[in-house]
Amino acid sequence: MSSSSNTPWQDRLTDVCRQNQIQAPHFQIVSDRRGGRTAWSSVVTVYGRRIDARYWYDGRNITNAKEDAAEAALNWLSSNTNVNTN
Repeated sequence: MSSSSNTPWQDRLTDVCRQNQIQAPHFQIVSDRRGGRTAWSSVVTVYGRRIDARYWYDGRNITNAKEDAAEAALNWLSSNTNVNTN
């Protein structure tokens, strides 16, 4: 497991992809203008599937958006593929 304590879900997803010899995850930041503010989220593409983060975040919390997407991707991988996420 990678040693970065700031991105445990992203690190875990990257490690799972490496261990299972699948392409590394690709993260994309997305935004949505909401009134006078902008909400931010993330999308990760992994194992040929685009997986959205579950929530939208303030601009100061973009890392949380990527973490959310990584967690959702790991949940999807473990329940819909033969990829070992342990």
